[in-house]
Amino acid sequence: MAEAYEFATFAGGCFWCMVSPFDEQPGIKEVISGYTGGHTENPTYEEVCSDTTGHVEAIQITFDPSVFPYKKLLELFWQQIDPTDPGGQFGDRGSSYKTAIFYHNEEQKEQAEASKRALAESGRFQKPIVTEILPAAPFYKAEESHQDYYKKNAFHYNAYKEGSGRAQFIRENWKKQKTVEELKKELTPLQYEVTKQNGTEPPFQNEYWDNTEEGIYVDIVSGEPLFSSKDQYDAGCGWPSFTKPIQRSELKENLDTSFGMRRIEVRSKTADSHLGHVFDDGPGPDHARYCINSAALRFVPKDKLKDEGYEEFLSLFR
Repeated sequence: MAEAYEFATFAGGCFWCMVSPFDEQPGIKEVISGYTGGHTENPTYEEVCSDTTGHVEAIQITFDPSVFPYKKLLELFWQQIDPTDPGGQFGDRGSSYKTAIFYHNEEQKEQAEASKRALAESGRFQKPIVTEILPAAPFYKAEESHQDYYKKNAFHYNAYKEGSGRAQFIRENWKKQKTVEELKKELTPLQYEVTKQNGTEPPFQNEYWDNTEEGIYVDIVSGEPLFSSKDQYDAGCGWPSFTKPIQRSELKENLDTSFGMRRIEVRSKTADSHLGHVFDDGPGPDHARYCINSAALRFVPKDKLKDEGYEEFLSLFR
């Protein structure tokens, strides 16, 4: 492993649901599902789930702190869990599903404790924050069938995440939705029509259809990173077109049968903004063409990424 990389180890309940949020972030080399914190060697999934080995299901992340700092990993970790639950996570009960942060050095310990303290003081939750902060212990890689489960078994993974209650908890507690009144104050009439009323702006008469400056595009409502200029190209349609998003997991795709057509609509996951549509006539390896409304986007130039809190995406332009 290169000296630039470090380990981060988190337990957040079922490890199937903990890989995806970290896997597509910049600076992340690898995310492994496994078991840690117990008193036996090389435990199996069945043994861990029996709550007899002392292990918890966990993920171990290999990351570059100069690209994606540990502090940001902590922020992302909290947003995947219910930190007030001492008996497991959502539909999964028992000690093997408890939450914990396993620190690998004193700096990680201090940052984890400060992060937990800040969350407790924020008032976001009425109950105490019970997630433990523990020294890293031997980590055992889980069986291959559990690695990258969200990719291998996407349908079951999404159904499980919803059915367990995790997805709903995240939406209700971590993804604050703005009111209609707030949105109408913050957005122009066209931006509101596009993002919240599924509108479409005129082709060739929008802000970014011919943009050639380097930077990233974020959701005009939530600020979540969506697309990079590195993946933008002129498709001749008069709207910004991209071969892929920055993080595919941050988009939702729905069947759109409006106007007598069958299309795949693209929405942002956090703000549920209507962005545009995706077609299969693009120049990339999977032929995707994300045709997106400029009114749904805000462009952050490369030289402003650090100032606006998107420093980790500078690596896209190196």
